[in-house]
Amino acid sequence: MASLSKEEISDILEEIGILLELRGENTFKIRAYTNGARTLRTLDGSIDGLIESNGLKDVKGIGAALTSKITELATTGELKFYSDLKESVEPGLLEMLDIPGMGPKKVVALHTHLNVKSVDELEEVCKADKVSSLSGFGKKTQEKILAGIEYRKQYASHIRLDEANQLAESILEELRGHPDVIRISVAGSFRRAKEIIGDLDFLVSAKDGKDISKYFISMDLVKDVIAHGETKSSVRLIQGTQADLRVVADDEFPFALHYFTGSKEHNIVMRQRAIKRGLRLNEYGLFKSDKETRDKSLRLECHSEEDIFSELGMDYIPPEMREDNGEFELAEKSNIPRLIEWTQLKGSLHNHSNWSDGAHSLKEIAEYMIDLGLQYWAITDHSKSSFQANGLDENRLFRQLDEIRHLNSDFENAGIDFRLLTGIEVDILNEGVLDFDDTILSELDVVVASVHNGFTQSKGVMTKRIIKAVENPNVHILGHPTGRLLLEREPYQVDIYKVIDACAANGTWIELNASPYRFDLDWRYWRYAISKGVKCVINPDAHRNEHAGYLRLATSVARKAGLRAEDVINCLSLSKLLTLLDR
Repeated sequence: MASLSKEEISDILEEIGILLELRGENTFKIRAYTNGARTLRTLDGSIDGLIESNGLKDVKGIGAALTSKITELATTGELKFYSDLKESVEPGLLEMLDIPGMGPKKVVALHTHLNVKSVDELEEVCKADKVSSLSGFGKKTQEKILAGIEYRKQYASHIRLDEANQLAESILEELRGHPDVIRISVAGSFRRAKEIIGDLDFLVSAKDGKDISKYFISMDLVKDVIAHGETKSSVRLIQGTQADLRVVADDEFPFALHYFTGSKEHNIVMRQRAIKRGLRLNEYGLFKSDKETRDKSLRLECHSEEDIFSELGMDYIPPEMREDNGEFELAEKSNIPRLIEWTQLKGSLHNHSNWSDGAHSLKEIAEYMIDLGLQYWAITDHSKSSFQANGLDENRLFRQLDEIRHLNSDFENAGIDFRLLTGIEVDILNEGVLDFDDTILSELDVVVASVHNGFTQSKGVMTKRIIKAVENPNVHILGHPTGRLLLEREPYQVDIYKVIDACAANGTWIELNASPYRFDLDWRYWRYAISKGVKCVINPDAHRNEHAGYLRLATSVARKAGLRAEDVINCLSLSKLLTLLDR
């Protein structure tokens, strides 16, 4: 029956609250929608069932007006009130919310006092020093806004890895259907699993590339054609990303795939290695020549990338590792690690439910993860200081623990080999104090400690704050260690090497947060962490069931970091994990 899910309707109610705030509506009206969204998320069962049973009218916090709007959204997929509201708000005001530090109240103040209606106008008034004098702003806020705008410009054409993945899969699926395609692959930074992607590169081998190139530029995802030829084409996709296609003969495919995968730094070293052996390596082949050439009679026979590396005296280097970041030394000595595969993950230790700011109930989460074939899933909702995320106080936490115990008992009685683990994502407060005391934390299976505020502290203060938290014997995992939000927020200032050393000294694990907004800890630091004996935990920080899919995406980033299954805690079986958690 439902055109929209409970979660989608909750998102719309939250957006209505934001739009009303931008319109300057009264606080009570705004709060009705934001509270309604939160209440709807926490309700068990589907929206269909709630509507069919007429159960919404009995829910505290959802009055007659909200019930009517929720029903309209659920049954038709539309809401005239919402559509009219969106049209009444300047689109530029919503865009301004994407700038770090710009909440609805600040946007309204700028619109009211300086008639700012867009990001461009916001930049103008900041540069003219008109913002610092407004109440609630000041010089530092003005500087932060300008820095946020500059950051946004710098990465305007970039997309996150998850967005790139969706586009790449759609394009690959279309191109695979063309009858002239022999081999096809995505290349470039996407194949190397970079966190942020500037453009998408596709490589195809074919006997005749003319029709494939025409097909490529005519795909539904294409907005504009930048360049077009029989073997090279570039387009701008509908959502703004550039995509490039290169068509080669099939015997050139391995060389072209290596070349267009990159990185530039990796390719330079590869070419230098070839020259030292009296060879020339380029996108067309590996040649017995002391000069650049495309002469096929001089080309060494290589059917795959593995053959290219072998000819240059090395083991195969997986594409994720090709950054000239120590991979050559490993390949020369046959020490390339056997990198982790996403299928080796048995569960996750950092996730949220509708007890805090997640979308699903404990039972819904458990059933979903059981269907995925996982062995365990930790519920680590926010602690009380994260009030914006509906954090749990002590009483609510203990009620949640009871529900988890009952669910686990039901699974055991039904012979289901799965367990929900109890836990908390506890806030690291000022000076490293944790949001719950040790007597409470010691009752939990998993404790994730994370920073959620005070991002502007100095490097020294932040470093000491985090180190004190990871020294607590009840803390198992340091969550998203640098606080970055890709394409939105830079990491806070912290000496990550000192933090890693502290984790090593205390046996605290570090998270590779699998959310594509984070991928934090950054892949560049993991080699040092592993050398110190620190274990990784790949966690989706799931707020919806479908976020479990982040585990697969983050595994490619873990491979980029050179991580093996034995480096990652949640590759362990439930029994082995429980032994470590109870250390």
